[in-house]
Amino acid sequence: MSSLSDWRVPVSVQPRPDDYDYDLDAALNSIVAIRAQIPHDAFTAGVLGTERAGHGVLVRANGLVLTIGYLITEAETVWLQTNTGQIVAGHALAYDHETGFGLVQALGSLEVPPLPLGHSSDASVGEYVVVGGAGGRQRSVAARIVARQEFAGYWEYVLDDAISTTPAHPHWGGAALLGPKGDLLGIGSLQLEQRRAPDVVQHINMIVPIDVLKPVLNDLLTQGRPNRPPRPWLGLYAAEIEDRVVIVGLAEGGPAQRADLRQGDIVLGVAGLSVVTLLALFRRIWSLGAAGIEVPFTVLRDGETIEVRIASGDRNAFLKKPRLH
Repeated sequence: MSSLSDWRVPVSVQPRPDDYDYDLDAALNSIVAIRAQIPHDAFTAGVLGTERAGHGVLVRANGLVLTIGYLITEAETVWLQTNTGQIVAGHALAYDHETGFGLVQALGSLEVPPLPLGHSSDASVGEYVVVGGAGGRQRSVAARIVARQEFAGYWEYVLDDAISTTPAHPHWGGAALLGPKGDLLGIGSLQLEQRRAPDVVQHINMIVPIDVLKPVLNDLLTQGRPNRPPRPWLGLYAAEIEDRVVIVGLAEGGPAQRADLRQGDIVLGVAGLSVVTLLALFRRIWSLGAAGIEVPFTVLRDGETIEVRIASGDRNAFLKKPRLH
């Protein structure tokens, strides 16, 4: 496992202990580095790679670590490293596709205190926060919340209340959003570009708010997935281009590819309703029922309107199950 000293953020954006009403260094010690190895034949290997690295946060004294799920999806081996350099094996316990959160169980003592879960609903736009990475202050960013809004990801993902922070953490995956009390308000998912003016681009982190974890946490711990019917999954990647939703990619062997949906298709409607945004596309698909439902698409392909019927699937059924240790 690589040393935590391999990178650092600029001193100008590192958090300073005197600026916070809690023990900053103690809170940052709850953040661990995560490295995961994924089999080459895993369903997600081609898109997410076979070696993934990021951060996680110890949230329970028994070794439960919260992270962003894509780091550990189909992981064969997981290693955790504390800020003191201690390395402990982990087990990929659960991944919730709807929220994006993942859980890792440390298989040894991490010897750091857990970080308490806060209330992300209380976090306001303009509030000063810390986006913390494994390795302490020099791998953390003093930031502020610049937006709270709906977010749609091209991989069939929606958050009703995503948190955006700036300046952006350069290694955002699984980074911890620390609130004014030093509690955990969210987990880093993406880095995005936000255009503030024609020639000004602001880099932001998209954070998954901690409040969406709480209703499903016990299910994830006991069952490995939420106790609800899985959403219909099509295995498509879509983008909004010039006020249209365009298919930009397809999961190899996924339902959409099997139904002959094609890259470049322009989505005109789903089950008889027009869609012009990713939010509308995914919410319309999910409104039809649970995984397994047939989803009728109307697409524009080479100037011709075509009907495509996709037999949806359960995304989990396509993934390798975590290997027990």
